[in-house]
Amino acid sequence: MGIDRLDGRLLELLAEEPRIGVLELSRRLGVARGTAQARLDRLTSGGVIRGFGPQVDPAALGYPVTAFAMLEIRQGQGAEVRAHLATVPEVLELHTTTGSGDMLGRLVARSNADLQRVIDRVVGIEGIVRASTAIVMENPVPLRIVPLVRQAAADGGGDRS
Repeated sequence: MGIDRLDGRLLELLAEEPRIGVLELSRRLGVARGTAQARLDRLTSGGVIRGFGPQVDPAALGYPVTAFAMLEIRQGQGAEVRAHLATVPEVLELHTTTGSGDMLGRLVARSNADLQRVIDRVVGIEGIVRASTAIVMENPVPLRIVPLVRQAAADGGGDRS
């Protein structure tokens, strides 16, 4: 789904102030409330906006250690491994990948020592052949979307060929 400059400005405002109301959104964008609501509905139904929940910091919850685990999965065991990993609360994300590993997970733990417990639980299924873990030292570029929104809006939706 492509976005235009108005969509981009709307998404930037929501990123900066997630609790902004539609009326205030429309005022700042200089459009009718119905236009702002229609754009918001279209972006939501189109999957551009996936949610309006709070951004929660795992460190503030007592999980200051972040690690990435590259997992090699036994052929034919992907569904079982995914189901198993979905039961581990410390697995924040899981991606299937190409290359030397099959899945990449972002994990959190209460400490470096606790990370061993998390890893043991992650690999505690026969379908995982090998795991390679890297502890995050610093996050100099946290997850950000606004620069991408600006680029997509400037491109007018990107390549539509």
